[in-house]
Amino acid sequence: MIHLAGLGPGNYESMTIGTLRLLKEGPLFLRTREHPTVSYLESQGIAFESLDRFYESSGSFEEVYSSIAEFIVSEAVKGDVVYAVPGHPLVAEASVQLIIEAAKENGIAYRIHPAVSFVDAVTEALGIDPITGLRIIDALDIENEHPDFSKGTVITQVYSQYVAGRVKLALSQYMDDEAEIVFIRAAGTADESIRKIRLYELDRQKDIDHLTSVYVPKDNSAYDFYSYLRIVERLRGEDGCPWDKEQTHDSLKRYLIEESYEALEAIDLDDPDLMAEELGDVLLQVLLHSVIGRQSGEFNIHEVIRKGSEKMVYRHPHVFEKDRDMTSDEVLAQWDDLKKKEKNEESIIDAVGSVSRHYPSLLRAEKVQRKARKYGFDWEDIEPVFDKISEEVLEVREALDGGNGNDAKKEVGDLLFAVVNLSRFLDADPEISLNNTTDRFISRITKMEELISADGVTFKGLGLEELDRYWEKAKIFEKNL
Repeated sequence: MIHLAGLGPGNYESMTIGTLRLLKEGPLFLRTREHPTVSYLESQGIAFESLDRFYESSGSFEEVYSSIAEFIVSEAVKGDVVYAVPGHPLVAEASVQLIIEAAKENGIAYRIHPAVSFVDAVTEALGIDPITGLRIIDALDIENEHPDFSKGTVITQVYSQYVAGRVKLALSQYMDDEAEIVFIRAAGTADESIRKIRLYELDRQKDIDHLTSVYVPKDNSAYDFYSYLRIVERLRGEDGCPWDKEQTHDSLKRYLIEESYEALEAIDLDDPDLMAEELGDVLLQVLLHSVIGRQSGEFNIHEVIRKGSEKMVYRHPHVFEKDRDMTSDEVLAQWDDLKKKEKNEESIIDAVGSVSRHYPSLLRAEKVQRKARKYGFDWEDIEPVFDKISEEVLEVREALDGGNGNDAKKEVGDLLFAVVNLSRFLDADPEISLNNTTDRFISRITKMEELISADGVTFKGLGLEELDRYWEKAKIFEKNL
């Protein structure tokens, strides 16, 4: 039998009479002697063995707890043992969880002897009721946590200034450095110290030790992912915004496109603040569609996240089931193979037909061509591409000379398709290339207007030959920038 006992938060009076009797019977093993109650055990002549040696011989906490669990189980094979830990054995005690798992695997019985936990001591010291919402997270895993300002958060195991620094950096990703938090040390003991500090001051506290925790209060004025979701739900709710309540998946299509283009513009401007704002607008569209989907019984945001997560894990076996390193080219080839399996793509017809008609025309043409190339339907080098463009230009001319306007329009489409082919061979995104050219055209027109105005004439008052002369001047000015 393994007896798993709690020593309470630090005041020996918090231990139960049953636990104290158990500790006297032994044999007793303590995870650590770094706990206020230990001095009381010594004063009572209670024999124990401290397992602090595992901290000194291991390279990580995972190794420490694993080694302790292995040791306790091996001792239990010989007979009953008592393993005591600070606080409650089932609250923030990784070693206890490992011991329970190992005991089950080895057919060894175990029993929990509860005690007042640090959570009880902290909530009492702060005067808060956990039922109103309380998160408890481990400082050693702080980088993997996400914010939730709808409830208070207790961060435990802030046992050193280094760990406090990690906590500060993690919290500063979504909190202001001046935000108020609560520093808690030795809660539930005679040395209890609780004080409000600013986030930036956290790792500057001189009395940080193994009894230190941090409390981040609930903040209804702060925002995280789920508060953003709740805002959208309210907009679509009974007392929400009339316009938002009227929207459908179909009516919102244009806004998803517009917001995406505005995000692209922010990226082109290399403006981080604007990027954050515009990406927030894109996310708003995702949330709106998700809330509409939930209200109509189609899907919700959790399904959106689940499907996206499953897809990323499936298409990245080189990351999540890593058995060897891969180059970028190998990763892309693997990605395409997995997509084919996922979409049941078995032929070139399946491949080119899978490209959405809602893409911008140049982008769609390029994607179709890239799909066709993977099935061997493409030229090996660029020379035939130039020949094809010349051929298509000639066919446009012939259609015009023949007076057939409809044929000319079709041939212009063929010409554009051939030019997209050239862009692909040059690895020049046709959408970006054309947009850049349009930007240059606008810039040159703007410069022409400046030059024309400087000469005291107007744009509309000039003939094409004179306008062309100003165009060339604008080009020269552009090259000299």
